Amino acid sequence: MHDPSGTGDRLHVAIVTDAWHPQVNGVVRTLATTGDELQAMGHRVTFITPADFCTVPCPTYPEIRLALLPQRKIARLLDAAAPCAIHIATEGPLGHAARRYCLNRGLPFTTAYHTKFPEYVQARSGIPPEWTYAVMRRFHAPSSGVMVATASLRRELAAHGFANIRDWTRGVDVGLFHPRPSILDLPRPVLMYVGRVAVEKNVGAFLALDRPGTKVVVGDGPQRAELERRHPEAVFLGARQGEDLAAHYASADVFVFPSRTDTFGLVLIEALASGVPVAAYPVPGPLDVIGDSGAGALDEDLGLAVDRALGIDRELARAHALNFTWRRCAEAFVHNLQPFDSDLAGTVAA
Repeated sequence: MHDPSGTGDRLHVAIVTDAWHPQVNGVVRTLATTGDELQAMGHRVTFITPADFCTVPCPTYPEIRLALLPQRKIARLLDAAAPCAIHIATEGPLGHAARRYCLNRGLPFTTAYHTKFPEYVQARSGIPPEWTYAVMRRFHAPSSGVMVATASLRRELAAHGFANIRDWTRGVDVGLFHPRPSILDLPRPVLMYVGRVAVEKNVGAFLALDRPGTKVVVGDGPQRAELERRHPEAVFLGARQGEDLAAHYASADVFVFPSRTDTFGLVLIEALASGVPVAAYPVPGPLDVIGDSGAGALDEDLGLAVDRALGIDRELARAHALNFTWRRCAEAFVHNLQPFDSDLAGTVAA
């Protein structure tokens, strides 16, 4: 048996994910950065992603690629990797294939609840969330540990009948995201949203705000063209990465987070680390990240939240972000894993 504390034997963990580059979102950033931290801690990480398979575009979301008939190949990849722990990050085709692989072989595995699919499905199709929660609950039921980012999400999932829930915090690269001079020559204040431009993110609520200054959207997604037509007064800058993204964050006066369905909101702490206070609804995610820190303003009236956030000291926002580190995130991930003896892999037919 391996020591999951990170202080004894080193682990070889296989992370199976349907969300991967070139997607730009919090799930991909969390997994990639956690992988980097794990390797810096001396662990070995094997990622199994859609890049390893033939894929087709996801309906209504073509930038997401779905693996075609992955069962046999994922078994070959996991057999060849011979990890001592398996983490299934997503509930897509690869996640289901890896889940079946583990169940057929009697191997323990962990999962994560990154995305509120029931709420997303309702926003896109009208299907009642209870139906989708039943599917999600069945997927995660055999997991040795369902990793969640916040206490609010833990309570929500427990109320929906999920078990074996484990805490897995998030981090931010405070060396990349930090206060710096603005690169945007726009009427102030600059109110900024960063993230996917999709219906479940509720970006329309941000753009509908009647406030002075300039509303800026950094990101891309299926709703971008529609919102650009409806809001010609807003500035849409598309997706940005690395130093370019960090410079844009720091150019905002307030970071506006209109989503009501995020499980955490990694962009919240990226904005805070950039010295930008947050305005958001008082819902899970913002409630957990901002809490009573004073680094942001939460209100059911998003406009009032913006007004209050404009008065928050940028140094306070930065100081609060320093509580979130990727090393702490990686340590929690390792602690939650359920290792097994790697020579068990492949002993039972798929």
